[in-house]
Amino acid sequence: MQRTTRQFTISLPPELAEQVSALAQAESRTISELFREAFRTYRAAHVRTLLNQAQEIGRRSNPMGYTADDVERLIHETRLEQESESRE
Repeated sequence: MQRTTRQFTISLPPELAEQVSALAQAESRTISELFREAFRTYRAAHVRTLLNQAQEIGRRSNPMGYTADDVERLIHETRLEQESESRE
């Protein structure tokens, strides 16, 4: 039967290893569960950072200073223009 998980080996300083073991025991969880949660949390924070960076780039490259309301209005206006052009 094929494994459904993959194993990794990591090294921790003794003090940190003790903290990991104590936390796992206090929360009645396995060390693997703690590290899975830690990675998910790290990954979510990383995605948030990338999103924030992309938003900042978008703000800086928005010379017209459009807001979300402006975008809705502009989409509506563009669609109306396209409709009137297609009727002509």
